[in-house]
Amino acid sequence: MNGDKVFAGLSKGAGILIIVMLGAVAFFLVSQSYPAFLASNQTIQAEVGFTKGMSFWQFAAAALFGTVLSSVIALVVAVPFSIGIALFISHYAPRRFAAGFGYVIDLLAAIPSVVFGLWGMKTLEPIIRPVFVWISDILTPILQWWVDDVPGMGWLADNVSWWPLTPELVHFVPPARNILMGGLVLAIMILPIITSLCREVFLQTPRLQEEAALGLGATRWEMIRMTVLPIGRSGIVSAAMLGLGRALGETMALLMVLSAGLKINFFIMSPGQHSTIASQIALNWPEAQAGLERQFLIGLGLLLFALTFAVNWVARKIVARYAEFSGANA
Repeated sequence: MNGDKVFAGLSKGAGILIIVMLGAVAFFLVSQSYPAFLASNQTIQAEVGFTKGMSFWQFAAAALFGTVLSSVIALVVAVPFSIGIALFISHYAPRRFAAGFGYVIDLLAAIPSVVFGLWGMKTLEPIIRPVFVWISDILTPILQWWVDDVPGMGWLADNVSWWPLTPELVHFVPPARNILMGGLVLAIMILPIITSLCREVFLQTPRLQEEAALGLGATRWEMIRMTVLPIGRSGIVSAAMLGLGRALGETMALLMVLSAGLKINFFIMSPGQHSTIASQIALNWPEAQAGLERQFLIGLGLLLFALTFAVNWVARKIVARYAEFSGANA
């Protein structure tokens, strides 16, 4: 009985400590950054040297756009591969091979981001450059026809700067130091995390349901589609959101791979177009002067903190909705 009370007290204390630490981080960010939010555009442009004539909100909007764009690209690439690898480990591979392969996947999650950045810059970029050239050669004429011959598309391309369906979407300018390359490196970084979580979720599928589906004549893929994937939906969403959280805050890999720019467009294969909040903070903090420059960067950190909090809140809502219709609450 006393042991139960001690354990309950320690658990409650740990939960309270996490909340206090989260509040302390939020208080620090707000208290240190509010002058940047209140400063006029003229003051920002005069005292913050790295804004290139942009106001705080213009700079923040461009950095936020690059952060979200790179993370979305990473999720689009990583999630299907992660689900496929997790299903192979949990339902197709021999047990001994699956155990070893799963261990290797777990080890990949421990590789530092700077190593991924070096690998992406020195190894992946020369390999992926011909692929980008091929994609550009195939899709550019199609998008050019779309803009020239489809009514209204030409006007949108000329007058809406962020409109994605233009030839510039896939116009590749070497080297491959663009946001698509950054998204691919991020995808490789978050793939082990998503794969490991999905694998554990798939292994929790009730054995009786799998055997019942196979006993009724379903193939292995039909059994997976009817039992494993529906039951694991909430776990897949949780894994994807955890990977998204890692991608949103990534710094060094993108700093090394990207040719940074601060524009809001979908020219994903051109360098010098996009950057992220984390990489901008890492790039400018060492030379930032005490005062408004550092307050400006801390303000960017506050926006990234709020974005991460919002993503996690939405993820919890999605997981709770899916859990009602899956085996997560069985």
